Amino acid sequence: QVQLVESGGGLVQAGGSLRLSCAASGRTFIVSNYGMGWFRQAPGKEREFVAAINWSGGATSYADSLKGRFTISRDNAKNTVYLQMNSLKPEDTAVYYCARKIPNARFIATTPAEYDYWGQGTQVTVSS
Repeated sequence: QVQLVESGGGLVQAGGSLRLSCAASGRTFIVSNYGMGWFRQAPGKEREFVAAINWSGGATSYADSLKGRFTISRDNAKNTVYLQMNSLKPEDTAVYYCARKIPNARFIATTPAEYDYWGQGTQVTVSS
């Protein structure tokens, strides 16, 4: 019904950049109706909030530690959400997931419980 497929991960040196994509699809899923978010999970750690964007792209939110380095955006015509990651650090190494916000959740949702559909994740590894 709802599919989210992340891509763009890989191995990059510290200081480098990557752009992740999240392609959304589904028979009745109109991505432009939903807020979307990015989360990440490193080995042995809980899933943590990275960034969120509202349905139109007019409002965004970021984890405090990532502000200025990461940028979330969306292209509703392409049913795709992006995460541009610059000045990457080894501590950014994690599996990155995109997710669809539950409609009744907060305007900008920052916890995993506020999202109902998740992609399979894409690995980002930053070498020092």
